[in-house]
Amino acid sequence: MNQTATEGVRWTTTDLDLLPENEGTRYEIIDGELFMTRAPHWKHQRACGRIFRELDSWSELSGLGEASITAGVLFSESDNVIPDVIWASNERLAVLLDEAGHLTGAPELVVEVLSAGVENERRDREAKLKLYASRGVQEYWIADWRLQQVEVYRRENATLKLMVTLLANDELSSPLLPGFGCSVGRFFV
Repeated sequence: MNQTATEGVRWTTTDLDLLPENEGTRYEIIDGELFMTRAPHWKHQRACGRIFRELDSWSELSGLGEASITAGVLFSESDNVIPDVIWASNERLAVLLDEAGHLTGAPELVVEVLSAGVENERRDREAKLKLYASRGVQEYWIADWRLQQVEVYRRENATLKLMVTLLANDELSSPLLPGFGCSVGRFFV
């Protein structure tokens, strides 16, 4: 359900103010390319909520940072995205959160839950992977509710490299989140 608006046009954050506000439509800009996403599948949203719940519960217990669902991340005028779930340390939030409530730089962890469609997959697996790597995201999870799996990318030599693909029965942990552990299946039930 994702559509690239127009080819050859370089979009900026300022241009978003000129677009019509449609309920359930989300606009993102990656390297000047406009992506329009319609309301996602029920199971997509449920997976986002469950991933957020696990990260939020751990964050409350640890006190190390905060998780957020669909937080705006304004990297630049030509890179403005809305990841499904993010986690940022308290230190990073203190520096990156602007007065409008948007992050102005990379959170440590970004999670995208795949939506159906070639353009959606290309956006998450290619365009966003490249963007997040170039902007300093430390870890990137791509969750697939259809296959009930999570691909874990970690920062290595200034890029995000696929480290492991975890299935429903596997335990997900992260060096970013000391003491965090969760069965991947909990994201999709």
